[in-house]
Amino acid sequence: MLGEPGSREFGEDIKRLILRHALDNALRHGGKASLGPVINKILGERPELRGRARDLAVIAKEIIDQVNSLSPEDQRRVAEELLSGWERGETREEAKELPPLPGAENGVVTRFAPNPDFVLHLGNARPALLSYIYAKEIYRGKMILRFEDTDPRIKTPLPEAYWAIKEDLRWLGIRWDEEYIQSMRMEIYYDTAKKLISVGGAYVDLCSREEISRNRTSRKACRHRTQSPEENLELFDKMLSGAFGEGEAALRVKTDLEHPDPSVIDWIAMRIIDTSKHLHPLVGDKYIVWPTYNFAAGVDDHLMGVTHIIRGREHAQNTTKQSYIYRHMGWDYPHVINVGRLKLEGFILSKSKIRSMIERHPGRFDGFSDPRFGTLAGLRSRGILRETIVETIRTLGIKPSDATISWDNIASLNRKKLDPQTRRVMFVPDPVRLYIERLPEDLVEVEIPYHPDNRDLGSRVIRIASNKEGFYVYISRSDLDLASKVGRFRLMELANLKIVDILRDSGSGETIARARYYSRDVREARRLGLQIIQWVSGKPVRALLREPDGLRYRKYRGLIEESILRLGDEVYQLMRIGFAKISEMSGSRVELLKIHS
Repeated sequence: MLGEPGSREFGEDIKRLILRHALDNALRHGGKASLGPVINKILGERPELRGRARDLAVIAKEIIDQVNSLSPEDQRRVAEELLSGWERGETREEAKELPPLPGAENGVVTRFAPNPDFVLHLGNARPALLSYIYAKEIYRGKMILRFEDTDPRIKTPLPEAYWAIKEDLRWLGIRWDEEYIQSMRMEIYYDTAKKLISVGGAYVDLCSREEISRNRTSRKACRHRTQSPEENLELFDKMLSGAFGEGEAALRVKTDLEHPDPSVIDWIAMRIIDTSKHLHPLVGDKYIVWPTYNFAAGVDDHLMGVTHIIRGREHAQNTTKQSYIYRHMGWDYPHVINVGRLKLEGFILSKSKIRSMIERHPGRFDGFSDPRFGTLAGLRSRGILRETIVETIRTLGIKPSDATISWDNIASLNRKKLDPQTRRVMFVPDPVRLYIERLPEDLVEVEIPYHPDNRDLGSRVIRIASNKEGFYVYISRSDLDLASKVGRFRLMELANLKIVDILRDSGSGETIARARYYSRDVREARRLGLQIIQWVSGKPVRALLREPDGLRYRKYRGLIEESILRLGDEVYQLMRIGFAKISEMSGSRVELLKIHS
């Protein structure tokens, strides 16, 4: 581990945070971390330190100087040690068991109720997984999947979303016991509305928008509020028969006229939507009177026997609204557990923003599954494992506070799960030919395992290419530049070399380097702190590596070892670069997406 920095003004947690970001920045930029980006990352995670930015910069510089004094190999070793400690709980609390649910002794029935106007994103995974874990894994109860699609005008359902949401849930490992679509239950809502009217809990409002606004402001009852149940039932039947147009009539639930939140006062249970203009993808224009979210959800939770509702904290006011239906009907309201919103640092989770970008820039994004989006399909494309999402949600627990997840933490956890089962191969960006003088005959053909600790993943034999000029491999231009300054370096799993010459071919303009073999001892390379670099030879394949950078891609062209064509794996670890997922492959070209470092 690195030596202790001189400053004692900050606790160990801050120092380890600085070290983590310094190592990450160094490994991304040729072994040299920069102060500015590291400070920006730290202040982004710990905004309360902004007032101490000057002191923070002093200790950060000390740590960065130590990081920059290490070889890239040692930087990666220290980073792995730090990650291992984080995973053992040295810098975070151990994940706690989920707390018990109130009233669970009488059985547990949960539900996940998405609106199919979009696919699921990471934020949706929180209530979905918690609902499943509590119902099926902890209490051996029942979980319901319910599509809430009763707003064809504002939140127009997408036909493909019904299927895509189920695919997302299955990918998370969620298996539901019952499935419902609210647009298929319209007659049930009409019947329940009539029962609510009959007990005096709802009325048909024919007031204008201006009257409604004045009444709410003055906490005054609508003139239709005192109509008899018989009058309201007659008016409701007229609504159903098409006697009124949009905005001319609405069914309202009677609530407290003095309630401090005007939106709660006699909220709308059913309204008229002209479905000849706003066709519903499943039922077309069959219905014109549609239940609002709060009416349909409140009714269904009772009729489906839901005992516990786990939903976002932003729904707290909906609980208040729906409770009035339950009071009027004499029902018992389910237990409600509100959880905070979930954000993924650096990713867009907003449905409207993602839909807008896809629509405005056709061809730029790969739909909802684009790896630059925080949708579950996008994270799946990015190579994030289901187990990573599940463990992240379990660790966050069931709290009402909002949470922002660092992409670095997601990547670290995913790396931990991927590494033992992923083959390691060599990719060389911006390749330069390197001739090797005095290469021993027994190193002309070498067998290299795909993983140092998992021999079950096999190995490959690489034969060093040759021509009339001698034996040669390809290394990256940036590695050559760094090696030329030191003079010596090691080709990973092969040999220690000494730079002899670097020249440019007068005919092709190609940069060509020469190096001389002097040792094969890896311990010597480590003792001397030699740069250990990846290489390709034999018959390497042209490759393009794309790395998501916000809403853009960084692109690296180079060569990848030929054995990748025969393996057929989906994900590989590119040595000293990171994990990458195969996007396209042919006999002469491979395209990869970088998942994370």
